[in-house]
Amino acid sequence: MTAAVADSGSQTATIATEHTLTTITAAGVYALCVDIDNLAAGESVELRVYGKARTGDTERLVHRGTYGPTKPSTSLVQSVAIISPHYFKATLKQLTGTGRAFPWAIYEV
Repeated sequence: MTAAVADSGSQTATIATEHTLTTITAAGVYALCVDIDNLAAGESVELRVYGKARTGDTERLVHRGTYGPTKPSTSLVQSVAIISPHYFKATLKQLTGTGRAFPWAIYEV
């Protein structure tokens, strides 16, 4: 089994806006990884992963993690691994504070 980076980038957040980081339509096992070290005390960010049961279905929330307003003990956070035969979408939404830049990557197994 090998691991690879399926997609990556950096997202500067606009407060209360859900930013789509990537949408992948190829089969695979994926995990969202985000560096949240730029969060200041009192700020929060929410990371979400969406999927579909079948290709033509409506996307649904599969995983959500909220970090802050207390600075977490770890600055690199990952979603659970998501098995997807056809759809994986990752988003980032900064809930409070000043818009920060968040480096991110999608890991694929």
